[in-house]
Amino acid sequence: MSTGDLLNVDPVELKFPFELKKQISCSLQLSNKTDYHVAFKVKTTNPKKYCVRPNTGIVLPNSTCEVIVTMQAQNEFPADMQCKDKFLLQGVKAPDGATPKDITAEMFNREARNVVEEFKLRVVYVFSSQHTPAHDGSEVGSSMRGSVSDNGQANASEFVNAARTFTDEVQDKSPKAKALITKLTEEKNKAIQQNNKLRQELGLLKREISKSGGGLSFMLVMLVGLIGLITGYIMKRS
Repeated sequence: MSTGDLLNVDPVELKFPFELKKQISCSLQLSNKTDYHVAFKVKTTNPKKYCVRPNTGIVLPNSTCEVIVTMQAQNEFPADMQCKDKFLLQGVKAPDGATPKDITAEMFNREARNVVEEFKLRVVYVFSSQHTPAHDGSEVGSSMRGSVSDNGQANASEFVNAARTFTDEVQDKSPKAKALITKLTEEKNKAIQQNNKLRQELGLLKREISKSGGGLSFMLVMLVGLIGLITGYIMKRS
């Protein structure tokens, strides 16, 4: 409740039980605690989204007036599940016997030296478990939203258990992955060593053939081709 010199306003948060494609209403109680007639006016930052009845009126001395705020049906969930809409309720002393027809915009003009009482109200969406995005067809992040309670607070034990399970899986798979990497590295190193050995033997063979005068040219061609095939096979495996 917010208390002023003329009016008491309850509540200061307009809570809407959010549902898709459905009009939702909440009530606002204005209590006049004075012996005067009090005129009021309700404004909003998003007039196309809300219907306020009545949006202007007179609260009789020492009496209460109810204002109904209706949110139009929404086709999608709000970003971050938050609402930035706000309302401003203004109250001003009215002449005795005043009626809603006597209310004018000039009455709420501070520049005319009128004493205008103001109350700032914010909008809050309330989500039930069956009306969260995860239950209305959204598959992205459904497991995460499923662990969030109605008041938006995460269930800590579920997060801890999920994190522990993920850690255990990673630890189970890490030794196998490391062993596979080690094996592949060893095979690659062996292939490189064999390739280097073949190159050295080829060099020695060339030198021997050059000393013998080239009589073994055909054998050399066959041997070079064989070495090339072996080298290609080894490089593919590495």
